[in-house]
Amino acid sequence: MSETLFPLPEREPQAAVPEAKGAPRLVRANRAQMELRAVDLEGLLSMDHPARAVWEFIESLDVSALYAEVAAVEGVAGRPATDPRIYLALWLYAITEGVGSARALERLTEQHDAYRWICGGVSVNHHSLSDFRVQQGEFLDGLLTQSVAALMSQGLVKLHRVAQDGVRVRANAGAGSFRRQSTLERCLEEAKEQIERLRQELEEDPEATSRRQAAARQRAAEDRRRRVAEALAQMPDAASKKPASEQGQTRVSTTDAEARVMKMADGGFRPSYNSQFSVDTATQIVVGVEVSNHGSDRGKLVPMTEQLQKRCGVTPLESLVDGGFVGLEDIEKASELGTKIYAPVTKPRDPQRDPHEPLATDSPAIAEWRQRMGTPEAKEVYKARAATVECVNAIARNRGLQRLLVRGERKVRAVLLWFAIAHNMIRSLSLRAVSAAELASA
Repeated sequence: MSETLFPLPEREPQAAVPEAKGAPRLVRANRAQMELRAVDLEGLLSMDHPARAVWEFIESLDVSALYAEVAAVEGVAGRPATDPRIYLALWLYAITEGVGSARALERLTEQHDAYRWICGGVSVNHHSLSDFRVQQGEFLDGLLTQSVAALMSQGLVKLHRVAQDGVRVRANAGAGSFRRQSTLERCLEEAKEQIERLRQELEEDPEATSRRQAAARQRAAEDRRRRVAEALAQMPDAASKKPASEQGQTRVSTTDAEARVMKMADGGFRPSYNSQFSVDTATQIVVGVEVSNHGSDRGKLVPMTEQLQKRCGVTPLESLVDGGFVGLEDIEKASELGTKIYAPVTKPRDPQRDPHEPLATDSPAIAEWRQRMGTPEAKEVYKARAATVECVNAIARNRGLQRLLVRGERKVRAVLLWFAIAHNMIRSLSLRAVSAAELASA
């Protein structure tokens, strides 16, 4: 062995060269394989799942009015109808989960265990879901009355004090769909001409296009004519809400003729509806619902008070509203109905004058309101407005009441009733749980 300047490390033994092996053995996906699965719908959800609470709530309701509308009856040929309670439960549960689209709800009934459990093996489609949502406005209004009455009979809702507030919700119409009267009249004539032209084309040459295409074009033209005619019919109402100098510039949407452009909370102007909720301040239960296409809250106090009289059979002793509702005539009328109004007094033009000091021209009801709002007790009571009705509005926003997917005041009111009933359902569960705990501890 030859000598080196520095000692060298010992050489490591070389690793054995691995022998060649075959291709890797893998378990690969086989999506063409047929499978038979045993599915227990009851086992899909835990016993305390919210969907079960929703169904329990539905079973406690009187739905005889919905059953009376079912055309499929025993002894008559035809396909059985889907139980209306399934539609009720699906929409109420969907709203609590922030789902507002009928198409999204249809997908969930196929993919999500909670919605599949509610359906119980019954298939639904987005057309029937969408129709049920907006066609049951009268039933939903009665359902709201029924739920409030049940809570009042149990002593959970007193209706001593209510708070009312409006929230503007984006309409299902674009700003570019608004047209002036001259433009709408021209569009109506064009639509009529198109319908006549399509009719003549089909009569002269039936084979020019397929019957399906011709029918689709005919329906589209008829729909356009109908929407333009509805917009023209709404023109006088829209013009009446503008100053005389601006009535010639009035525009109405051809997408949703009843929507109006309103100033939103962020300062922008968009087509919207003004939704109104009245809430029992002690329980945050929604006791009144209304909608209008007027951006101002002025004049909304008395109609809501009259609605509560009709719905609940009693008049709230006190009503809390913000400054947008304040009108002297409204305060006087509400006082005549037996409701004491808590609303901020408008600041006088003269900064030296006490706003809570009655004026010589004030009626007794107005003078009492001014003096009342200057007391510390009234200011303390008024704090409940923001903590109740504004909280309910925020919850509705979080559940999807950001932009409406329906058109027209009637359908918008139905959607608001869905939100109110869903909210009351959740609140009633909490109220009954607290009441049961108090009884158990007593």
